[in-house]
Amino acid sequence: MGELDGKVAIVTGAGRLRGIGRATAVALAGLGADVVVTGTGRSPDSYPSDERAAGWKDIESTSEQVRASGRRALPLVVDVGDPGQVQAMMDETISEFGRVDILVNNAAFAMQPALAPAVDLAPEMFRKVMDVKVTGTYLCSQAALRRMIDKDQGGKIINISSAAGKRGSPNLLAYNAACFAVIGMTQCLAREVGQYGINVNCVCPGTTGRRGPTSTAGTRSGSVERPARRWEGTAPMRRLAASSPTSARRPRHG
Repeated sequence: MGELDGKVAIVTGAGRLRGIGRATAVALAGLGADVVVTGTGRSPDSYPSDERAAGWKDIESTSEQVRASGRRALPLVVDVGDPGQVQAMMDETISEFGRVDILVNNAAFAMQPALAPAVDLAPEMFRKVMDVKVTGTYLCSQAALRRMIDKDQGGKIINISSAAGKRGSPNLLAYNAACFAVIGMTQCLAREVGQYGINVNCVCPGTTGRRGPTSTAGTRSGSVERPARRWEGTAPMRRLAASSPTSARRPRHG
């Protein structure tokens, strides 16, 4: 018996082979949860070379990994910044599984396209980053909370922010703003809905991988590669986090 047997989780932004969302969906399935796996419906033409080589199929492949754990999966293409699509996601979740217990707000716009000095950052790029990470977190949380509160069943919401939500960095205005906002929303929601037995927490990962099979999509681009080397050198364990817990390197002693 897994500790999440009978529970249903929604994980947004879980379609990439190398990503925190995919790893989270698979980990929740390993603990016994059925999982709704969402993604943007990327065109296969946009897949990176490693996904093409692996025959990756975005949310369908993540769902296959969930099912390999003996759990049910529901892959859904969702624009988390669109209220209608978020409500449809919740309706389909309830229709398929009858409940929702866990929401992981992981969806985010890629960091690399928004890397720019503040004076050069295009307004549409700023809005896109905020629409996905901030508006998406708000809309998905609202839809899940309405269901959780109505059914008086408690629940868990986990928002994925970043170390970039703790400290500002040059050329990361949009991403910093979005990550700080997610932390603020988490604190608000935690105080607001704790009375209903609903826990709201925020995870702030540092840079997650840049080499080999553990690197995430956001840290493989050339423009992020050089900062990633610097971040790796300043991390206490002198390594970055890994998108797969089984592939992290062991710390060196002595």
